Amino acid sequence: MRCLARLLLFRARGRRTWRFDMLEQTYRHITALEGVRSGRAIVQGTRIGVHDVAGMVLNGASIDDVVRSFPSLTRAQVYECMAYYEDHKDEMDLLIARQMAGADE
Repeated sequence: MRCLARLLLFRARGRRTWRFDMLEQTYRHITALEGVRSGRAIVQGTRIGVHDVAGMVLNGASIDDVVRSFPSLTRAQVYECMAYYEDHKDEMDLLIARQMAGADE
């Protein structure tokens, strides 16, 4: 998945100022596939949802705990899941809340 950001210098009311534009960010280990986990973000090469990983960390699991729970994941993949979570917080929080309530798949 991709997402780019750019920092722009522009003039506003006669003053120079900076503006940050979120365009697209690239995630090496994260993808979304139609028909897999309802098209939600997953760790590439697995069926593990980014929200599954983020939910564990948010509920107190360490990065090493997540890797022990999902032996197919690397620490880098877990860290990238958390970066994706931060960039898509509203969507991820909703999925995690549904999962905690037992409403997720």
